[in-house]
Amino acid sequence: MAALLPAEWIKNWEKGGKSEFVQLCRALSENKNHDVGFRDIQQALYELAYHVVRGNLKHDQASNVLGDVIEFREDMPSILADVFCILDIETSCLEEKNKRDHFTQLVLACLYLVSDTVLKERLDPETLESLGLIKQSQQFNQKSVKIKTKLFYKQQKFNLLREENEGYAKLIAELGQDLSGNITSDLILENIKSLIGCFNLDPNRVLDIILEVYECRPEYDDFFVPLIESYMYMCEPQTLCHILGFKFKFYQDPSGETPSSLYRVAAVLLQHNLIDLEDLYVHLLPGDNAIIEEHKREIVEAKQIVRKLTMVVLSSEKTEEKEKEKEKEEEKTEKPPDNQKLGLLEALLKIGDWHHAQSIMDQMPPFYSTSHKAIAVALCQLVHVTIEPLYRRVGVPKGAKGSPISSLPNKRAPKQAESFEELRKEVFNMLCYLGPHLSHDPILFAKVVRLGKAFMKEFQSDGSKQEDKEKMETLFSCLLSITDQVLLPSLSLMDCNACMSEELWGMFKTFPYQYRYRLYGQWKNETYNSHPLLVKVKAQTIDRAKYIMKRLTKENVKPSGRQIGKLSHSNPTILFDYILSQIQKYDNLITPVVDSLKYLTSLNYDVLAYCIIEALANPEKERMKHDDTTISSWLQSLASFCGAVFRKYPIELAGLLQYVANQLKAGKSFDLLILKEVVQKMAGIEITEEMTMEQLEAMTGGEQLKAEGGYFGQIRNTKKSSQRLKDALLDHDLALPLCLLMAQQRNGVVFQEGGEKHLKLVGKLYDQCHDTLVQFGGFLASNLSTEDYIKRVPSIDVLCNEFHTPHDAAFFLSRPMYAHHISSKYDELKKAEKGNKQQHKVHKYITSCELVMAPVHEAVISLHLPKVWDDISPQFYATFWSLTMYDLAVPHSSYDREVNKLKVQMKAIDDNQEMPPNKKKKEKERCTALQDKLLEEEKKQLEHVQRVLQRLKLEKDNWLLAKSTKNETITKFLQLCIFPRCIFSAIDAVYCAHFVELVHQQKTPNFSTLLCYDRVFSDIIYTVASCTENEASRYGRFLCCMLETVTRWHSDRVIYEKECGNYPGFLTILRATGFDGGNKADQLDYENFRHVVHKWHYKLTKASVHCLETGEYTHIRNILIVLTKILPWYPKVLNLGQALERRVHKICQEEKEKRPDLYALAMGYSGQLKSRKPFMIPENEFHHKDPPARNAVPATVQNGPGGAGMPTSLTINTVRLEEGAAEETADKLKEKSQGVVKVINKTVNATPKVTTSNGNSASNSKIIKEKDDKEKSGKEKDKEKKDKTPAATPEMKALGKDGKDKPKEERVNKDEKAREIKEKTPKSEKEKEKVKKEEKASKEEKSKTVVTIIESKSSAEKEREKEPSRERDLAKEMKSKENAKGGEKVPVAGSLKSPVPRSETSESEREQKRRKVDTHSSPSHSSTVKDNLNELKDSSAKHYINHTTPTLSKSKEREVEKKDLDKSRERSREREKKDEKDRKDRKRDHSNNEREVPQDSTKRRKEENGTTGSSKHSKSESPSDSPRLNEKEKEKNKSKSSGKEKGDSIKAEKMEKSSSGSKKESRHDKEKTEKKEKRDSAGGKEEKKHHKSSDKHR
Repeated sequence: MAALLPAEWIKNWEKGGKSEFVQLCRALSENKNHDVGFRDIQQALYELAYHVVRGNLKHDQASNVLGDVIEFREDMPSILADVFCILDIETSCLEEKNKRDHFTQLVLACLYLVSDTVLKERLDPETLESLGLIKQSQQFNQKSVKIKTKLFYKQQKFNLLREENEGYAKLIAELGQDLSGNITSDLILENIKSLIGCFNLDPNRVLDIILEVYECRPEYDDFFVPLIESYMYMCEPQTLCHILGFKFKFYQDPSGETPSSLYRVAAVLLQHNLIDLEDLYVHLLPGDNAIIEEHKREIVEAKQIVRKLTMVVLSSEKTEEKEKEKEKEEEKTEKPPDNQKLGLLEALLKIGDWHHAQSIMDQMPPFYSTSHKAIAVALCQLVHVTIEPLYRRVGVPKGAKGSPISSLPNKRAPKQAESFEELRKEVFNMLCYLGPHLSHDPILFAKVVRLGKAFMKEFQSDGSKQEDKEKMETLFSCLLSITDQVLLPSLSLMDCNACMSEELWGMFKTFPYQYRYRLYGQWKNETYNSHPLLVKVKAQTIDRAKYIMKRLTKENVKPSGRQIGKLSHSNPTILFDYILSQIQKYDNLITPVVDSLKYLTSLNYDVLAYCIIEALANPEKERMKHDDTTISSWLQSLASFCGAVFRKYPIELAGLLQYVANQLKAGKSFDLLILKEVVQKMAGIEITEEMTMEQLEAMTGGEQLKAEGGYFGQIRNTKKSSQRLKDALLDHDLALPLCLLMAQQRNGVVFQEGGEKHLKLVGKLYDQCHDTLVQFGGFLASNLSTEDYIKRVPSIDVLCNEFHTPHDAAFFLSRPMYAHHISSKYDELKKAEKGNKQQHKVHKYITSCELVMAPVHEAVISLHLPKVWDDISPQFYATFWSLTMYDLAVPHSSYDREVNKLKVQMKAIDDNQEMPPNKKKKEKERCTALQDKLLEEEKKQLEHVQRVLQRLKLEKDNWLLAKSTKNETITKFLQLCIFPRCIFSAIDAVYCAHFVELVHQQKTPNFSTLLCYDRVFSDIIYTVASCTENEASRYGRFLCCMLETVTRWHSDRVIYEKECGNYPGFLTILRATGFDGGNKADQLDYENFRHVVHKWHYKLTKASVHCLETGEYTHIRNILIVLTKILPWYPKVLNLGQALERRVHKICQEEKEKRPDLYALAMGYSGQLKSRKPFMIPENEFHHKDPPARNAVPATVQNGPGGAGMPTSLTINTVRLEEGAAEETADKLKEKSQGVVKVINKTVNATPKVTTSNGNSASNSKIIKEKDDKEKSGKEKDKEKKDKTPAATPEMKALGKDGKDKPKEERVNKDEKAREIKEKTPKSEKEKEKVKKEEKASKEEKSKTVVTIIESKSSAEKEREKEPSRERDLAKEMKSKENAKGGEKVPVAGSLKSPVPRSETSESEREQKRRKVDTHSSPSHSSTVKDNLNELKDSSAKHYINHTTPTLSKSKEREVEKKDLDKSRERSREREKKDEKDRKDRKRDHSNNEREVPQDSTKRRKEENGTTGSSKHSKSESPSDSPRLNEKEKEKNKSKSSGKEKGDSIKAEKMEKSSSGSKKESRHDKEKTEKKEKRDSAGGKEEKKHHKSSDKHR
């Protein structure tokens, strides 16, 4: 510290130092800051004195100046004494004697300034003695000790109510008097002071008595508080706190109970800050640690209770133990120990001292204090008081009076809230401390909720300033916190109180669902773990829920529903969570649960919606079953429950719909199942592939017809629920987003989701996505108003280009918009002009169409590449996509059906005697009204369809531009219109078929109906293979409708001539556009059309067999679905049907264990196919010409290759050639040639025929039949083979060649017929008798040979397996025989197979062979190649079997031989004679042919002979066949056969005859019986068919 007294002053003391010092002291004395001045004066005086001690200044100079300074301050002598005291201590320690002397002299000089009593107090006794102030220091010390002892350690004797107790009596009388008058605390205080003085009372005891009296007179706060406050000025501050502490301590023994009056006094003193809470808190029991321990113990106990409740009780003993434990627990909890802290807290709350109460609560675990009812009630009361004014202003419902609550008397209580902003300051805080224990005061609960409701009203009304908005936002978040922490937990602890639940919903429904669900989530997953009481409640709720759910059945829905309702009022989240877990396990609970939920409150329904979404979103649950091919059953159950519960009860849908949308955004489509169910149940719109054709037909009518006849279930009472669904979608803008997300997700399923999933599941998800889109779109179209729809759905180009919606979906969404638009425009035009004529109306309709569709025509141009519009116009494209079945046809039969149903109903009502008359009347009125509606609707639709057809008639000329080729036009039409739409929905499938027919009927230029149908039926493998399950079903429907049309035309010449005869769609020569000289020759005539239809049927069979044989799951499933759908119209031809039947049978056998779903499909189809068998016809009935005049035959030959003069059956081939697809050409040629052959055959053939190869007429006729079947399919195959070989110009050559070939073939056939006639007519009676005998013998043998045949087959099969090399040899041998035979093609007996299955065993043999061959086939995976191998091996194997038969059953053979030896010899002689005749005929024919046919045609013929020869034997029953293999065979045969084939064939025949000895004859007998047996089993129909087909094909 810097020196205040400079050395210069001391040096020049007399001159100026003295005056400077005096001035300094004066200045320091006048300093306002008392403390600073005091210290500085002390320092100045000390420095002055120290200069004297050091000898720098004389003591008299110093004493003089001190005399001047002493009067500057009152306490200056005391300061000086302090300075002397310090110097005394310092100098006594110094060794220099002179300094001590200087100090003594200075003190002596200043004795007149400081009184000696002060010096005696402060200076050392020795110093005092040297100064002469005392005589002896020793005596002085002794005296001071005595005085101190007397002062501090000797007790004064007070009389404690024994002596002078009058003082205390007066004190009590003073405090207990009537205080209502003018008596003040100051007056009383003076009297108390006098009493203390007079009667020598103990002040602490007096204070104690004042507190006692105050306890007894709590109403006089205003008197006692100021009295104590002023009394405390006389005491030490801690005294009051100690006295209160002693009072509390007195009651702390276990039996003691602290009186509430003491708590109250302490609380009031705390509130007035007369004591500190910290000081008093330490005196209270129990300690904080004990409280924390108790809290932990409660939590543990709660958890134990939960464990006991969830434990499975096995015996009654355990229940008894449980009861005992419960009793013990009750005893324990009866008397809790006295908690003084809580008592004080309660008192503080009662008087409104929130500040101190909060401090005590903060010391304890959360909600520990309020878990004691008294405290909770006290806090609730404080909240009541605080919110009273605001509640009275905004919260009281209309008409309610309510009892007002008076405010607290003291001014220190929290301020009452007048506005929402003030609520935030204190009330929200108080509520947070209350937590779940607000449940003790339902009235306050309701008040808080009503205030919340009022606040939300204000919050949601606009028009406040920005600052206010921010404040409101803060308040809103506070309200949400209160709801989460206080209101919902309190509801859980309340006894079931439906009113509270409804009251709370009043506030909740003003929150957006996102906030509500957040709150429910917290309530369900976190709140119940926060407090021991809630933990217990949760366990009890689950326990109760289990009890109810165990007993819930359809029969006791009502009582169980009531129990569920009661339980749900307080703890809905826990209850629903358990119920949903049960539903996920047992789907049969869905119906009873849905019915039992009718007693829920609105809040509970909302919570249920949340719980459902939470269950759906559960990340721990797998959405697929373990096989990864199907959606999990829990998800299906939940979806079904969703649909039912949302339909039946008024639950908000927004959250669920948003959840589905979010899942779609995330690329997950499983949850579309929920949307599908909800729309189905709420709107009554079903999406099912199982619709019957009647239902489909009804779906093409108006809304009323749809509702009556279109759905499976009767759709009733969906008006309200569909309105709710619509509102939810529109309010939350989810209608279009859901549509777009679904449309995009269809591809997402395949390309994003599909990667790691099973193909079957991907298909399922794709179908689910697509079906839901169709269903949802249908719902929007039928429920949204025109304005809503148009406002929400953007134009088609925006949908496709911006939102990347697939075109089919985009048009699906836009279609209702166009219909709405057109109808509203049409109505406008009708109103504007009142012209009522039909033509005016049509004109107006067409105008409105043009107005609406013109922008659409513009918009669609951007959807495809410019070159697309070279073939089809945008107008045609838009027309196709914008129309529906409703626009094209009226389902009259459906309307009639429904009207008739209603008539029947009305009749039944009339006949019903029990029905009361008024009900009868009502029902009849309902039926009549419905009938009128339907008829009105039918009339309206009829008018509409007529208008649409008029419009199409006008438009059609601009539809197809065909700037490239007609073929290209058809390609575009199928690719961009038909195929995408026919698999979109079942109705669209029907629409596509109808549209094609309509375009044909309208005689649309450039549209080739024939080409279109041909392309649809030709190769369905690719389209079928790329479909999902439901798409396959729809594609099947489309094919079914197309086949229906074709079959109608095929069935009757009159219909064909009427509907197709002169139509441009059936022109077969396509000239340049614009040339329209359609003469009759260009049209496809009826018979050739039938050939074409047969070709289509054959193509369908080929594709079907291919798919069935791939072994691929998708191929097999889809083709079976398609085949089932087209069953009414296909197969119609017997042999095609049989081929299919065998393949399907094979599938049944193979898939029984492996893929049960395929097995089920195949079995289903197989059964239906068998039932259709009686309706199938032989091929020659399916396409057969009546014999024309003979000269018609050469006419066909004269036509050159192509050109206008082509034969009618060939003209279509030019069409195909123009397109570059040669496949059909050959088929038509073949069919044509077959037709011609048939003509000749029929004219010649009057009697049954037998060939010459063996001695067995019956068996040979059978062989011929079989051979002819083979030949027929063989020829078709050959033609295909030739088509498929790369040829550009040769095809035209082929036409010419084939045309020239035909006459030759005809002649050969003619000769054969002639020969056969001779054979078949026996020459004498003897021969007739022989024939009869043979027949008898064969009957006798039949029974014997059946067994041997089967045995021989099975053993032969084994042998065949052992010796595959022998098969190959046989195949070669057979080929050489065929080549040798050349044009005649007489088969070896037994080497041909019948298309009719022999028996189950032979069927399985064939399959085994086929499988065996499949395993060896090349890896090219062409099933057709496999087929050919099979066929080769099969035929050779059969051949082989027949050779081995005799060796295996010799004993039986011998008997047969003896009987038949003579007969057979005679027969062989006859045969030789006939053969010679035949040979002569044949030679003559051949020479004629060779003269007629030019060289190139003979070359071609050789090729044909080679190929047909080989194919004949290599045909299996399968029509599907390998082009590749046959080409190879053709090459071989070509090389082997020479120009002298005819001669070779004759030699071959001779060889055969000579080789057929007596043993062989017996074998042939056996074969004969075998064949006969088969023939019997196949039935007469088939026999007839074989007859005809053999005619035709030879």
